[in-house]
Amino acid sequence: MDSFRDKIVPVTSILLGVVVVWYVMAVILNAPFQRDLDRRANQTPGIVEFIGKTLVQPKPTLPAPHQVAVNFLENTFLRSITSNRSLVYNAWVTLSSTLLGFAFGTALGIVIAVGIVHVATLDRSLMPWIITSQTIPILAVAPMIIVVLAAVGITGLIPKALISTYLSFFPVAVGMVKGLRSPELTHLDLMHTYNASASQTFWKLRVPASVPFLFTSMKVAVAASLVGAIVGELPTGAVAGIGAKLLAGAYYSQTIDIWSALVAGSVVAALLVMVVGIAGRLVDRAMGGRPA
Repeated sequence: MDSFRDKIVPVTSILLGVVVVWYVMAVILNAPFQRDLDRRANQTPGIVEFIGKTLVQPKPTLPAPHQVAVNFLENTFLRSITSNRSLVYNAWVTLSSTLLGFAFGTALGIVIAVGIVHVATLDRSLMPWIITSQTIPILAVAPMIIVVLAAVGITGLIPKALISTYLSFFPVAVGMVKGLRSPELTHLDLMHTYNASASQTFWKLRVPASVPFLFTSMKVAVAASLVGAIVGELPTGAVAGIGAKLLAGAYYSQTIDIWSALVAGSVVAALLVMVVGIAGRLVDRAMGGRPA
């Protein structure tokens, strides 16, 4: 019970603090427009009434938390999942490219890590380029990927998945390199003593030791993959997806829709990270690991 309280109380306190600050900032940022509306209507509302008006504007500069919550619940549970306005439908569109890009990125990261660990030349030549690749803004890379692939007739899901791959392979590669190199020297010496081959050492020592590192890096990678999928929807003019909802909200000044889409993206990211974490625990248990 004490452990549960220690986890819930700090998180709840921070969440309440964020909500309070959010409401305060909503009043401050929406106040100028509301003053202009009142002036044009020749109205002089009291302080309480004025604050109430700033929190119910149809197109506020910063929507209040209750406005975002109502919009999110309406577009998630009260609309058909086949509707273009449904957040479930748009989240699924983004999720499909996220999962494909995450699968590509994980596979690519593992292959790169194995090569770096076993080939000294790749360690010295490839690793610096991998690190350098992540310094290039994804907003600059995404349009180039879209244009180049469109020129060869590849459109739709694949370009967005490749952008997700670009962001997700790096944490997997770095985590797997660290994991494959994590066995202690005494363990490696013991394998040599048993006359184990390089492949036996890899599969029986290095791979099991790298599993915790792999799933930890996959949590980062799956969240980065979602970001890549959303960014990939922006230059394509997509009509569906979380990125498309953000674009539509920006075009028509629907700030409430923008924040609702951001919340939907956050929920999807949290669920993906949770699924990867559960998979990591199941794999660890199957390998004989004990719960902490």
